[in-house]
Amino acid sequence: MSSSCCGTKKQKLNGNYSANGHCSGEGGSNGTAMNGHNGYLTNGHGNDVGHSSMGAQMPEMCFYCFEVLYRELNNLEEPRTPSFTNDPFPLFVTWKIGKDRRLRGCIGTFSAMRLHSGLREYAITSALKDSRFSPITRDEIQRLTVSVSILQGFEEARGYLDWTLGTHGIRIEFYNERGSKRTATYLPQVATEQGWDQTQTIDSLLRKGGYRAAITPETRRSIKLTRYTSQECHMTYGEYRDLVEGRGVSGPSQYNVPGKVQC
Repeated sequence: MSSSCCGTKKQKLNGNYSANGHCSGEGGSNGTAMNGHNGYLTNGHGNDVGHSSMGAQMPEMCFYCFEVLYRELNNLEEPRTPSFTNDPFPLFVTWKIGKDRRLRGCIGTFSAMRLHSGLREYAITSALKDSRFSPITRDEIQRLTVSVSILQGFEEARGYLDWTLGTHGIRIEFYNERGSKRTATYLPQVATEQGWDQTQTIDSLLRKGGYRAAITPETRRSIKLTRYTSQECHMTYGEYRDLVEGRGVSGPSQYNVPGKVQC
């Protein structure tokens, strides 16, 4: 199953919460994502790999996501099989638009998926099927930036504060005021982008997951929290086109993307 977990805008933490303030638990293909079901963390979450070995391949993953979306929007055949690793990992694909990089779609999965099929699926799903947004159009693609996040290092925390801002993504499980089990997640960058401390992040995540009652210290202590890390890479449409046009073809003849993109 899929979910979302990015921020669409600064979320108020004074008691007024926007239902759409943040991606629905970064991982959802249809926006239902991490907002309240418990099927996302499945046997093993994928493999942990060396940071450098994965990082070197991630610009190619961003390139591939652009290829998939470009061809989908222009009714072209699917791109050829990429050369980066096809090992299974939990993953997220995020699309942002414009110079201010406003969120345009963000969906992924906590189930380990083969990267070739997983990135192909979520590049499309996050662009066209995030229920919080209208589908991305051909007119918008030139203003897009794509981010690929590969999730690793899942650990059960000892408490709701047993994680580090800017380092860990977090997934929480809790029971709402009606006694229903709910889940929600934020990727590692969300809290720092929003300027939140740990408690503010937890409270926001509870609201995102559908908790509507007053949040007390006891509420926070009752949470089951899983922390994880993420390797992330970004690529703009301009960088994607530079790579395509540098080969002198209408589409890439092979996937051999230099690691010039910041990861």
